[in-house]
Amino acid sequence: MSETGAAGGLGDAARPGTGEVTATVIVNAPAPRVFAAFLNWERQGEWIPFTRVRVVEGDGGEGSLIEAVTALGPASLRDEMRVVRVDAPYELKVVHCGKVLRGPGSMRCTAMGGDRTQVVMHEWFHLPGGAASKLAWPVLWPGSKLSLKGALRKFGRLVEDGRLS
Repeated sequence: MSETGAAGGLGDAARPGTGEVTATVIVNAPAPRVFAAFLNWERQGEWIPFTRVRVVEGDGGEGSLIEAVTALGPASLRDEMRVVRVDAPYELKVVHCGKVLRGPGSMRCTAMGGDRTQVVMHEWFHLPGGAASKLAWPVLWPGSKLSLKGALRKFGRLVEDGRLS
């Protein structure tokens, strides 16, 4: 499925929002292994705190619908993502298309010398709540970035240790 075709029915969710967060990590493993571990959707809960991930439609590749539910006590947040592009082992693109979390995201693997891989995750969320959330974003952004960076670091350690593939 082409990126245009997969994202075509997602409307405004496919366009970048004003909430933007990026995190980068270097993983001491070859890019194909890192990329395959990232696409192991059901195991993402091992490195994303308080989160359970599952494939709802498809095989986890292009066109698939992925659901991630993050729960802390009685509070939970459901994130639906449509996989719009898989260019293994280099790039994955999704569109968050749920009721609350909306916007495109990408994960890129860049092979480096010595079987190391740079992983860059980039998300552009549409902020719910109008002008108030845009004002709150500068306060929320550092926590979002630290959380994403921490999750990516844990992901990298699991891949390096051979516990995630």
